[in-house]
Amino acid sequence: MQQTVNGLVRKYGTNDPFEISELLNIKVWYKDLGRGTRGIYIKKLWRKYIILHEDIDEYWERFVCAHELGHALLHKGINRFFLDEQSFFNAGKFETQANRFAVKLLTALSEPDTGETQEQFLLRCSVPTELHKYFS
Repeated sequence: MQQTVNGLVRKYGTNDPFEISELLNIKVWYKDLGRGTRGIYIKKLWRKYIILHEDIDEYWERFVCAHELGHALLHKGINRFFLDEQSFFNAGKFETQANRFAVKLLTALSEPDTGETQEQFLLRCSVPTELHKYFS
């Protein structure tokens, strides 16, 4: 996973998930996803989409885009809805991987400032407090 992140950052010169999505021809849309869903990644025919909830809080927006980009790059051919409805496989493993990918991507071009705590660093990099546990 670290190699994937490093390769993306090196190739595109950014760790911004919105810019990388655009460069990978993954459209980012904002739609009403209902309560409890911040974002989803879907591939329909040969088109790829990251859909973020239209009312997503700025606090979560960048992280969720990075998380869904992680699904696009790490979990090709795997559909969360299929896993939930048609299989006995635990989708939690994929969610954990996408969270780790997002944290690695969002922190890829930054280092903690002198005197900055890990928590302050992660917040500065747009990693919500609830997901700091994925930083390693």
